[in-house]
Amino acid sequence: MPFPIQRILTDRGGEFFAESVQRRLMSECIKFRPIPPRSPHLNGKVERSQLTDLNEFWSDHPPTGDAIDQRIEEWQFDYNWRRPHGSLGGKTPIDRIAELSEITPLAAEVESAYEETKERIRHREWRVDKTLAEHHRRVVELASPNGASSSTTERKRRTKK
Repeated sequence: MPFPIQRILTDRGGEFFAESVQRRLMSECIKFRPIPPRSPHLNGKVERSQLTDLNEFWSDHPPTGDAIDQRIEEWQFDYNWRRPHGSLGGKTPIDRIAELSEITPLAAEVESAYEETKERIRHREWRVDKTLAEHHRRVVELASPNGASSSTTERKRRTKK
């Protein structure tokens, strides 16, 4: 990708809540942000994208067909480089990326802005997750009254070992 991923917004599907997935996101300085239940205004873009995939790709390509990886790669290229998107005013995603390139942060900027102490392993059950979030916030406040977090360099060194 021509830019670093800063955060991932997902529904509350179990596949996103695996500890290994969340730890990988943390090691890459990517914030995991599951949406609250009953939040269609937040989930609408994902649902719309899935509908487009279903109508324009999967209806013609069975998921078990030969060379499915190649077909997915071709579809992604067409979707991002050739296909106009209504939500982008008829532009392709790559056109929009080019427009925003001057203000899009580079990986080093994203890593330096990532606050490790604010991230934690999330629980799939929303109410439990809210309780854990409050507990995490209190622990962080007690451990570091000034809100200081370990440096990105230090964290990267630990995760590479």
